[in-house]
Amino acid sequence: MQSSWFSIIPFLIVIPIAIFTKQVLPGLFLGLLVGAYLIDHSIVGGVEKLLHYVVQALRNKSNIEIVVFLYAFSGLIGMIKMAGGVKGFVETAAEKIDTRKKALILTYVSTIGTFSAPTFRFVTIAPIMRALLKKVKMTTAELGFVIETTATPVIVLIPVATAFVGYMVSIIQMAIDHQGIKQDAYSLFIQSIPYNFFSIVIILVGIYFSFLHHSTSTAPMKLEEDEKDWHDCHPCVSKDLPSKPWNLLVPLLVVISLTLFLTWWSGHHKSHTFFEAFIKADVLEAMVVALIMTTLITLIFFLFQRFTIHDLLNGFITGGNDLMSVILLLSVVWGLSAVTEDLGFSNFVTAHSKWIPHMFITPFMFIFGAAISYFIGSAWGTWGILMPLGVSLASSADLSLPLIIGAVFASGSFGAFSSPLSDDTNTIAKILDLSVIEYAKYKLKPALIAAGITVAFYLIVSFLF
Repeated sequence: MQSSWFSIIPFLIVIPIAIFTKQVLPGLFLGLLVGAYLIDHSIVGGVEKLLHYVVQALRNKSNIEIVVFLYAFSGLIGMIKMAGGVKGFVETAAEKIDTRKKALILTYVSTIGTFSAPTFRFVTIAPIMRALLKKVKMTTAELGFVIETTATPVIVLIPVATAFVGYMVSIIQMAIDHQGIKQDAYSLFIQSIPYNFFSIVIILVGIYFSFLHHSTSTAPMKLEEDEKDWHDCHPCVSKDLPSKPWNLLVPLLVVISLTLFLTWWSGHHKSHTFFEAFIKADVLEAMVVALIMTTLITLIFFLFQRFTIHDLLNGFITGGNDLMSVILLLSVVWGLSAVTEDLGFSNFVTAHSKWIPHMFITPFMFIFGAAISYFIGSAWGTWGILMPLGVSLASSADLSLPLIIGAVFASGSFGAFSSPLSDDTNTIAKILDLSVIEYAKYKLKPALIAAGITVAFYLIVSFLF
């Protein structure tokens, strides 16, 4: 379709509604519905078009693999929680840690085994730190800040075996497909990682708070806080669950090992070197196959421990259902992207963005995305909204795709970290028994400083490019 200002109407609807409702899905759905009616003006036809775009997206092989990956990954985590893997890890670690330095080192080292998702990080490390709060000698807000810097900011930089990587690769694929760009989405994701400046900077700030900054608070904890049992801070560390740390460590070791092996196996016959095999592999398919195999191995492993098949399946389904809202979100994002392209979005951006100085496009994308992600509290929603725009701008201005992709991911990471509406903020505040608003205010200042440094980096890199 020719360039038309109608193509930006869905985005003009999505962003203000998401900010106003503080929910991503209503804005995305209404944007998709309006876009469908712009293509088919009849009362029934618009709804039929909406259904057509969503169904077409879900018929795509890669998209189906993403859905399977997300559900199965969350289901595997659900089984691990039910089998006492998380509780066992927390109890074992809490018994062995007796100093602030050991506790903080554990926070960082444990990322190796718990980097699959932010919530998973929180429910494994936050209860340990809560149990050791007096030994750590930090305020609870400072402790929450340090833990959060090892969650989303770290996970978005890891290219395998996380709940994020499939989604991130998917929206890159969606955006470059609509631009007709013949590049591998996973390779672009890998190349964009060094340009996710916000995540890198905020991790460094967290390290400073951990090992170089000394808390100014000397007030003792309240007696009632001392007497609170950390087993009550989250269901997955409940007293009713068994305590089996290997039920966490074994599945994670298997899924990481299988993912790396099957990724290499997928590309080894197309390449001449070990590292080239990873570049030429079908990474998404390898991750899905590795995850399904891990789930079956874990199921058998747990059955040998006399867990019932009924309880294991309930744990898997409960865990998988935790990500159904994300799967629904992703389906609507796919549909919205398709309808805006049919309305001529890429052509419109190309025709009307030439006046923007190229060195300001990437910093602008980060600032714009950071504002959106802060007000809607969703990194995934921000990425889904902005990735098509970012790739279109990069294509029209002949900018580095990894740079602009990294900026979009950085902008969503800002909101996930700093917004009082984000799942990260609310989860860590609940586990550590903090006021959500007060905690969000506490970490906003360092987040804004990190954001300012990020903007400076994007300006410098854009100037050099």
